[in-house]
Amino acid sequence: MIGFSILLAFQMAGMAVQTGLGVPLPGNVIGLILFAGCLFLGWIKLEWVEQSAAFLVRHMMLFFLPYVAGSMILLRYVELSELAGLLLALVASTLVSLLAGGGLTTLLRKREEREDG
Repeated sequence: MIGFSILLAFQMAGMAVQTGLGVPLPGNVIGLILFAGCLFLGWIKLEWVEQSAAFLVRHMMLFFLPYVAGSMILLRYVELSELAGLLLALVASTLVSLLAGGGLTTLLRKREEREDG
């Protein structure tokens, strides 16, 4: 439970920074940047949050469900002439994301293999 508390504290800290300083980034993104910085500096140990983070990642689809349902409701307002462009943008962005993620993973694995062997 301590891991979840740490993650929640960084989320709240990010929201406080965003609200207090008027930073043009979402509070959760600022919290994630702060959290990553603390991990890299060694102020937060990965073991403290690993179990909670794994739980949240395992159930991540539940967090997106309201947005997906909301999108389905708004679909009736999309005109037929805009539908082709919307579908093209969805397919293209998905392919670009998959290719970028796969390419980066391949690059990092090759680098790791060179360093190990």
